[in-house]
Amino acid sequence: MAKRITNNIRRLRFDADEMTQQMLADVVGVSRQTIVAIEKGKYSPSLEVAFKIAEYFNVPLEVVFQYQ
Repeated sequence: MAKRITNNIRRLRFDADEMTQQMLADVVGVSRQTIVAIEKGKYSPSLEVAFKIAEYFNVPLEVVFQYQ
């Protein structure tokens, strides 16, 4: 079975007062479409974007992304 990267971005956004994908995109400096693709597991972000997302939510990187 192939390993893949999963994430908890949708849950983190929901827990952050139902933050929109556009709001998160604006914070980390990417397009809304990029956030959509990351959430769906169709795109792996750069390390910089991954760390920015974790930093914004004030959680460790492994809370946001998992390699399964």
